[in-house]
Formats: sequence, structure tokens, C-alpha cells
Amino acid sequence: MRIIDVRPLADGWTVRSDQIENDLVFLSGRAAECAAMELANRLAKAGTPCEIHIHLRDGSLGGRFLSPALISPEKGAEPRLRDPAIVLEAA
Repeated sequence: MRIIDVRPLADGWTVRSDQIENDLVFLSGRAAECAAMELANRLAKAGTPCEIHIHLRDGSLGGRFLSPALISPEKGAEPRLRDPAIVLEAA
């Protein structure tokens, strides 16, 4: 399970993960969250489950989201989830 962290900076937000070499920096929390979701979706399609942690400006955990790995579809079939996508916690 890969962890993707969205954390506040003094003048923006960062997305961190061991899957990316450098932190991604954004002006808004929304843009950072969208980037984290996109990264999780790409990893899921590659068969890697992820957990996204969203941290608030005060440092507390604002939410955790699970992005399960997708099973490779058979030719012409729709992709299926190994586990249903669920929200683990949300503030």
C-alpha cells in the first residue's frame, strides 16, 4: 500500500509520495488533492493500492481515502476493483 500525503506549506500545498522523486507543489489545496487523486488512480491502474492522507493547516489529519488496485481487464471487459473504494475517514 502506497501512501500519498497532501500537506500544507506556508504559501501553498505539497503532494508527497515514495512513488514520486520530487514533491509536487500547488497554490491551492484543491489542486493538490486533485493531483493526489490522479496519482492514486494511475497507480491503481498499474495494480498498486494507495491511501491518500489529507492534512489540514493545523497539521491534523483531515481525511484518509483508499484507492484500491484495479485488476487488469480481459480484452473488451470493464476494469473491476479488488476491493470496493471506500472513504476510510473524513473530517
